Amino acid sequence: MIALALHIAAGCIALALLLNLWRLLRGPALGDRIVALDTMVINAIALIVLIGMIGGNDTYFEAALLLAMVGFVSTIAYCKFILRGDIVE
Repeated sequence: MIALALHIAAGCIALALLLNLWRLLRGPALGDRIVALDTMVINAIALIVLIGMIGGNDTYFEAALLLAMVGFVSTIAYCKFILRGDIVE
């Protein structure tokens, strides 16, 4: 029963990734695209964790942690670039 729930959750998150990709490509403003990209990172982390739970492999959890750190830094860098026009002062 748990295996079925994990597969259904993975399918739902994959669908959410596709919808976020659509918003990333069709977003009316730059802020919408940045939020869509940040949400895609969060959904990718969730999908990686689910794949790790389905496969029973602990390496996926470390990959999800690394992606979380990189996603946070990239979101901050994008926002800083929009506000100031320069990332490094």
